[in-house]
Amino acid sequence: MRSVIRVPQLVALSACVLTATTLMAPSAFAQSVIPLYPGDAPGSPPQANQEKQYFSRAWNTEVVTNVSRPTLTVFKPTGGVSSGSAVIICPGGGFMALSIENEGNQAATYLAARGMTAFVLRYRLVPTGDDATEEFGRLMQNDRARFDQMVAKAVPVAIEDGMAAVAFVRQHAAEYGVSPDRVGIMGFSAGGGVTTGVAFHYKPESRPAFVGFIYPGGEEFADAKVPADAPPIFIAAATDDMLSLPTVSIALYQKWTTARARAEIHMYARGGHGFGMRARNIPTDHWIDRFVDWLGLEGFLKR
Repeated sequence: MRSVIRVPQLVALSACVLTATTLMAPSAFAQSVIPLYPGDAPGSPPQANQEKQYFSRAWNTEVVTNVSRPTLTVFKPTGGVSSGSAVIICPGGGFMALSIENEGNQAATYLAARGMTAFVLRYRLVPTGDDATEEFGRLMQNDRARFDQMVAKAVPVAIEDGMAAVAFVRQHAAEYGVSPDRVGIMGFSAGGGVTTGVAFHYKPESRPAFVGFIYPGGEEFADAKVPADAPPIFIAAATDDMLSLPTVSIALYQKWTTARARAEIHMYARGGHGFGMRARNIPTDHWIDRFVDWLGLEGFLKR
């Protein structure tokens, strides 16, 4: 698979909003964890599972690192009402970590409370040492070329995990009470880069019904064509994103609208990068409400 992702733009700087509080308490509705593949992940050498979850002082949030065996964590609809739709959520973290709460579990909990069945994807990451977030900071500051080289190897397999996740949920849709043609995907920052790869390169069995890009990473996509059966997309980002990612969001919007595919974009004046589910008393606090509005408009919140 030819990737259209430019690695330097796929960096999730959760530390950009260190003093923020979260919109929701840590999630409490995860139902089960499902291996994405029956054995070792395809395209990667066999290796012992070194996955680790801990609170990162550098990013001031819970993170997951060293994912080599991808999984899906299931959040079933709460309140007894299911929309029959599902969403796969890809957290960001520069392909060295996953911001598992701010850009994963909390969004899943929020959407599950509104009738969605949510699956948080832990996709393959760059192998790191004891603290991936500190290693990330050192590389970004002192050896960006090495960082880019390391991450470049992770991007294609992470995108493969994204496509495999969509295909898996579609194949097992009946088990989760959803329709196979109502399975979408969304991603934040580097996870948005994974989602971008899925949006451009899906196969029939991995076609998402909708796509959410939340300050996604990626290049201008000059060499990528919007698929003929492109799903509708939702985009949210902030103009003051310090990684200059708004241009990526705008390019995606222009490509979809030029192809006469459905698209909605919210470009906030303030918010920086990595706002996720954090609450700072500014309009970006409510991007997920706009996403829910859009899901309703597109028909994914009613059976």
